[in-house]
Amino acid sequence: MTRRLTPRGNMNERMDIALNKFRSRMTSYPPGMCPLVMYRSILQMSMNQSCGKCIPCRDGLVEAERLLDEILKGNGTDDTLRKLEDLCKMISESADCAVGVVAANTVLDSIREFADEYESHIKNRCCVENVVQTVPCLTLCPAHVDVPGYVALIKEGDYEGAVKLIRDRNPFPTACAMVCEHPCERKCRRSIIDQPINIRGLKKYAVDNVPADKVPTPPKNVSTGKKIGIVGGGPSGLTAAYFLALMGHKAVVYDEHEKLGGMLRYGIPEYRLPKERLDEDIRAILSAGDIEVRLNTKIGRDVTVDELREEYDALYLGLGAQLGNRMPVENADCRNVIPAADFLQAVSRGDDMDLTGKNVVLIGGGNVAMDAARTAVRLNAETVHVFTRKRDDYTALESEIESAMQEGVRFRTLLSFLHLEADKEDPEMIDAVWLQPEIVAEYDEHGLVKTEHSSAYPYRFKCDYLILGVGQRCDVKAFEDAGIPVERGRILADETCSVRGMEKIFSGGDCVTGPSTAINAIAAGQVAAHNIDRYLGYHHKIECEAKAPFAMPNKCIPTGRAEIEERDPFERRRDFEHVEIKMTPEEAEREAGRCLRCDHYGCGAMEGGRCAW
Repeated sequence: MTRRLTPRGNMNERMDIALNKFRSRMTSYPPGMCPLVMYRSILQMSMNQSCGKCIPCRDGLVEAERLLDEILKGNGTDDTLRKLEDLCKMISESADCAVGVVAANTVLDSIREFADEYESHIKNRCCVENVVQTVPCLTLCPAHVDVPGYVALIKEGDYEGAVKLIRDRNPFPTACAMVCEHPCERKCRRSIIDQPINIRGLKKYAVDNVPADKVPTPPKNVSTGKKIGIVGGGPSGLTAAYFLALMGHKAVVYDEHEKLGGMLRYGIPEYRLPKERLDEDIRAILSAGDIEVRLNTKIGRDVTVDELREEYDALYLGLGAQLGNRMPVENADCRNVIPAADFLQAVSRGDDMDLTGKNVVLIGGGNVAMDAARTAVRLNAETVHVFTRKRDDYTALESEIESAMQEGVRFRTLLSFLHLEADKEDPEMIDAVWLQPEIVAEYDEHGLVKTEHSSAYPYRFKCDYLILGVGQRCDVKAFEDAGIPVERGRILADETCSVRGMEKIFSGGDCVTGPSTAINAIAAGQVAAHNIDRYLGYHHKIECEAKAPFAMPNKCIPTGRAEIEERDPFERRRDFEHVEIKMTPEEAEREAGRCLRCDHYGCGAMEGGRCAW
């Protein structure tokens, strides 16, 4: 028999091209979609993958899809659900290969995870309340900014209008243009065609052309005579102050630092967020209305919580999480062991942190850890090594990890931390960290891989500094002592930002959720401001002077995404100058033109041109 090479352009290669185009449809499932519809589509794909040799997979998946479809149509009963569950258990236990096993287990997972959705379809013959497709970028932005609207304004060259529309929900357009993790891009429907819109890049282009403090804020409402105390001058506290001031209330902001900004100022390095650019946002916020700022004032030291309760009509606690965590191990308090948050704050304050010739080890893989690693490089460290136990520990943005690699940071994974070895000549300094090699094991219920110790011997890694990127915590002692409910270092507040069981006290941001992103803190400040306004007996409206342009159809022609370029790694690693390069007008116009205007086409329209939230 004559043997032949597989010809190029064969059926499998052509199918791979088609599948690559299709893969993006899975990642761009719109928010608000019925989860049972999603699981049915997964089940249907599994049916198509079956080779047909074993009955459980060949016939069982078809029957499972029929039963699920009956439930979706509102014709299912509790007996239908029991049959579906029993059938999938049988398929999982008896199918010959992974196609049937995984498909059946996926349906079983859905029955456990979305029990309320199954119950609603069976008893009410409809989805649970509020399950409806929404505009992806607008929904996934925690502050629910009108993304399609300001992208359209940027396309028309109305950058001032874009800033105004952003500030309708988020008073930090500049800071978010620099450092936001852009969750709005995650399910962008443009992914169906090619790639998501570069939303953060377009926002940056707008504020690069028109500084935020040059754009007038909305007219404030008539003064109400009410005073609200705000603890914390970071993104959450200042957002609350901004909206409350526009509503006509007086906001008094307390902050323990010399300048406002919180972790935006003291936790994010200059090369990512130049502080003069942050000040543009802060100047605009302070111009919005009656906002008083009291700096260098620490609650519990300079003023008590009881005094704040007595003085103000309402109180908002937006403390942030600025204290770095240490490991509960021996020698963790040595002088050269530094929490990443403390390290970044020291550099931001201008403390002398020359690391010339030093070997730096960093444990952790989040954004704060990446900031610390890249900062150490700029402080002339000889080497910077990042160690994590597993790949899932790298929770930082891929772009941040990639940039750190370009700047010379070295990464090692599958290494668990054992202990710290103190210097024999100076016991208050560590000399090395001991690490245990790991091997990957099974996945847990959250889809994250587990690890277990390898048979390889532990090894000693000598270092001059150890930076711990293992999380942050909030300084809540003064509030806990004053009777504010606290659990595991977090203030107990609900989704309306009302503190549990406390009259006129609200709280949000990192001190409630734990360390999170700036946009989540901003969202909390916005929600708290509106609920404080309502608590005080008002329902103020804030006028937005900018309107989204009329939506034109998009031809859906595949087009490359314009990325934000960065300075050369060998140049930028030598200084703290901003690393990103401004988009060109052509790039910005073309990128904005890729928007599909989902606020008017496709998955839903906004009510009256405004977000329904």
